Amino acid sequence: MIEFVLMLTHDDETVPNARAVYEEVRGIGLRYVGFKDVGATSEQLREIAAAAHADELEVMLEVVSLSLEHELNSIRIGCQIGVDWILGGVHPEAALEAIGSHRVRYCPFAGSVTGHPSILNGSINEIAEDAAKISNLSGVCGVDLLAYRHSDIDVGQLTRAVVDATTGIVIAAGSVQSHKQIEVLAGAGAWGFTIGSALFEDLLPGGPGLRGQVAEVLRFARSIG
Repeated sequence: MIEFVLMLTHDDETVPNARAVYEEVRGIGLRYVGFKDVGATSEQLREIAAAAHADELEVMLEVVSLSLEHELNSIRIGCQIGVDWILGGVHPEAALEAIGSHRVRYCPFAGSVTGHPSILNGSINEIAEDAAKISNLSGVCGVDLLAYRHSDIDVGQLTRAVVDATTGIVIAAGSVQSHKQIEVLAGAGAWGFTIGSALFEDLLPGGPGLRGQVAEVLRFARSIG
């Protein structure tokens, strides 16, 4: 089984009606829900996190701001509102200092990440080497891999190389929109994957509509090893 993280996001921003969207999928069997550090206020994110925690879900904040100042501010907000996971970001050493003693699982981006929406750059070896270096930092749980956000790399080979190089888990984030892509990630050993935009664009089986698509992704993810 591979874990599915529902992201309340579109084009790397938290959707304006994220709280209402969460209500739409409440009770469907999710274990993880997430949002980005762009597109919503800290109070809006706090409300979503509280609702998800009341339903016994784990909450993930993915940091897509690339400047050091904005990244650290987002991490501090995430810790304040009580998220369980912080994904992304490109300044792991500084981020770990900002996290400090907060009990949060931290999975920064592996490889060179640029732009917004985020794009992954570099060769398979370069990305895997970076993942190995990052995952050996004390306090890092694993890495956030933009597997389908690279322009010209075989995703299966990339993911397997990063899984093999990493001492922690690998979460594949971005641009997943089919059963086949999920199969590739599962086959390469990824712990989990996130989906946001594709659900809001009705690109996945089980639609039209968010709830049907989420139910189908959950079913499929739990059916494969």
